[in-house]
Amino acid sequence: MYKFQRRSFLTLILSLLWVYGYCQADTLKMSLQDAEKQFLEKNFSLLAQKYNVEASKALIDQAKLWDNPVLSTDQNIYDGISKKLFYHNAGQNLGQVFVQLNQVFTTAGKRGKQVQVAKDNEKVQEAAFNDLMRNLRYNLQLDFGQLANLIAQGRVYQLEIASATNLVNGIQKSFDAGNTSMKDLLRLKALLFGLQNDMTENSRQINDLQTELKTLLVTGEMAYILPIVNEQPNQAVDLSIPNLIEQAKTNRPDYLSNQYQLNSATHNLDYQKALASPDVTLGLSYDKNSSYAPNYVGFQVGLPLPFFNRNQGNIESAKFNRMSQENTLKDNEAHLKNDVVAAVNQYKLNLELVSAQQTAFNGQYDKLFNNMLKSFQQRDIGLIEFVDFFDSYKDTKLKILQQQYNVQKAIADLNFAVGTTIIKP
Repeated sequence: MYKFQRRSFLTLILSLLWVYGYCQADTLKMSLQDAEKQFLEKNFSLLAQKYNVEASKALIDQAKLWDNPVLSTDQNIYDGISKKLFYHNAGQNLGQVFVQLNQVFTTAGKRGKQVQVAKDNEKVQEAAFNDLMRNLRYNLQLDFGQLANLIAQGRVYQLEIASATNLVNGIQKSFDAGNTSMKDLLRLKALLFGLQNDMTENSRQINDLQTELKTLLVTGEMAYILPIVNEQPNQAVDLSIPNLIEQAKTNRPDYLSNQYQLNSATHNLDYQKALASPDVTLGLSYDKNSSYAPNYVGFQVGLPLPFFNRNQGNIESAKFNRMSQENTLKDNEAHLKNDVVAAVNQYKLNLELVSAQQTAFNGQYDKLFNNMLKSFQQRDIGLIEFVDFFDSYKDTKLKILQQQYNVQKAIADLNFAVGTTIIKP
């Protein structure tokens, strides 16, 4: 019996440490708005994707650049008359010098089309950044709400464990005095043991969420995050599904990304068609002592003859890629519409379960718990009736907390589906 009580006491202490934060000096009390602000400023994944956006912007500047001119020269290294290397007799004009300068001029608007493709890719990267931020923020909201819910559940377990511990101690004394049966004592100890196991599992889940949140918010590894949630979110919002779908098309970065990729595929098809047109190379040349004139100055024009390679394969590939992106966009739009409808329905369903009457019922149920506890201690009710109520009280309190979290989750799902804050959590 002593070992059981000692183990129960240790389990209770460990559980309470998680509920209140094992390191009070490092406890961070923050609202969801504070957490989002810190997340946007410090999250490493966001910073990494932001650099990808900057890298894509640099490629736009690169696409705007002209090709470099080509300067070439031809100088004799061996003179057959004098039998000397690098020989040049200026007086007899025996040396030979050749200099040429060429510049490629692109045709069919290739440079402008290439710049446009680079701009499209930059928009795709920006959409990827926004989509990453949207997903991480959604995870942050869920973890934040679930952590608050688990801590509240921990308080329920704490109350019941404290009450059950007092009852076990009292029944133990009564059993030692011969006034209580072994069956009643073991039944209460089994009840306490079950509560302690539930509390341990609750603490494990809190620990996992603490790890995830500390990674998202880039806090100290010894910090303990204590969330402050708004239990009464603003409900006076327009939930017109057509309006929300239009907002989603404007704000959801995954949908916008597919639009930008379709634009990029269209512009790339134009660019591949333009590549079929040959570029023109213009140049000037100067030749001394190797032409019919001692000092020859010439003008050069060059272009490839598109007899065999007219970029047919790349053009065909670009056509199919554009068709693929068109269907991908349609598929994404279908998902978007279904996501919005499901999120609105889920929010309305969860909102119906949470009302002002529930708050009043919650307070009345707590009073009933205290009355039932006193009645059992005074032996006005039996053990079986009390244990049934004890379990019912715990389950009901946990369900109430779960319903409150479900509303918060439904708000996060709705905002995530639309791509912007429709209801402030």
